[in-house]
Amino acid sequence: MAKHHPFEIKIDKLTRSIENAISGDSFKTEVLELSLGDIRKLIKKDWLFKWDVEAKSKDRKVYKLVIIDNPNIIQGLISLQDRKDHFFMTLIESNKFNRGNKKLYLGVPGNLVAFACKLSFDKGYGGYVSFESKTNLREHYKKALKAHLLFGNFMAINSKSATKLIEQYFPK
Repeated sequence: MAKHHPFEIKIDKLTRSIENAISGDSFKTEVLELSLGDIRKLIKKDWLFKWDVEAKSKDRKVYKLVIIDNPNIIQGLISLQDRKDHFFMTLIESNKFNRGNKKLYLGVPGNLVAFACKLSFDKGYGGYVSFESKTNLREHYKKALKAHLLFGNFMAINSKSATKLIEQYFPK
C-alpha cells in the first residue's frame, strides 16, 4: 500500500475558480482524472511528490485541476482514496508556479478540496472527506476549510462544511 503524506499545503484563498494573483482575473476550471499521457508530461522539477507512483496505486485516483481554456497546463493535483463511506485525500499539491509568495494563481488547493467534497456527495457519502494534517496546520484547516479534528492529526470535512466549499467553487 502506498504511503500517504500529511497535508502541508496552505489554503491561500477561497475563490470562485482560480484567480490570477496579480490581476485578480478569475478563470473557470475543471477537474479531470489524470491520464497516462498527463503522467508522461509531468515535469519532475515542477512537483514535490512522485505523482507517477501515486497514479499507479490501485486503491486511489489522481485528478488534475486545469483552466477550461488551457487544459494542457495542470494547475494542481489531488489523490483520493474511496473508503466506501467517505473520500480520504492522500495527497494534494499545487504546481510549482502556484506555490510560494510569487504564485501565479490563488485558489488551487481550495478548488481541489471542494472537488473532493463534491465527489463525496456524488457517491452518496454526504460530502465527507478526511485527511492527515501536519500538526502546525491543524488550526489553519479548521479556519480555512471548517475541518474538524478526528484524532491525532487526522481531520475531516463534514456535510455542512463541504456544502459551503462546493457552493464557493461550483456555483449553480
